[in-house]
Amino acid sequence: MSIEVKNLIKTFDDKRVIDDVSFKVENGETLAIVGFSGSGKSTILKLICGLITPDSGEIITSKGDIAMVFQYSALFDSLDVADNIAFALRERKDLRNKYTEEEIKNIVAEKLELVGLKGIENKFPSELSGGMQKRVSFARAIVTEPNSILYDEPTSGLDPISSTLIEDYIVRLKDETNAASIVVTHQMSTIQRTANRVIMLYNGKIVFEGTPQEMLEQNNEYTKQFVTASLDGPMKIIAEN
Repeated sequence: MSIEVKNLIKTFDDKRVIDDVSFKVENGETLAIVGFSGSGKSTILKLICGLITPDSGEIITSKGDIAMVFQYSALFDSLDVADNIAFALRERKDLRNKYTEEEIKNIVAEKLELVGLKGIENKFPSELSGGMQKRVSFARAIVTEPNSILYDEPTSGLDPISSTLIEDYIVRLKDETNAASIVVTHQMSTIQRTANRVIMLYNGKIVFEGTPQEMLEQNNEYTKQFVTASLDGPMKIIAEN
């Protein structure tokens, strides 16, 4: 498998945000992590990609890069699309002298074509729609040929049609790269269109694990509350982590 999390624990200010969480994501599989705000979803992504360290537990990943697609694209406003995508190829110590400029140009063009944005290398982020910025961030994420891709709320702030397009590209990138993918989301459409499996977190613990269809069947009191967006149920709104 490409990602395995074992008995992960993380505490902030005496509050246990991740509480003994374990799961696996195989190559070519997409896992959706869902839950109310403050349930620890984004914290798990930060732990997996090494932005923060766990208090205890183990994260095992296959050799190769882990790519992170941030919620708001996180493109460099002062760089054009080509330079945004090529940034890691030019700046990472292990990649800095690996490619010629002509090779970098070809790699950038290839990744842009993969996300349906052929020929926009010279545009700046401010010239792009929100959905286009998201797709540029996808191209940047896969420029190093990662074997794992993490998406943090990839359809946040997008209209329904743009969200559908982004969801389609999440599936396409999984198929093209055979990456193990994790999608943190609140959107039911994203869960249904992209995920093979779903885990739901509440108070840092996994309270449901199954397929999107099993989640929709609402045989679990937590999934029933989440799917119906009900205020009544075991989950109470808590502060964001």
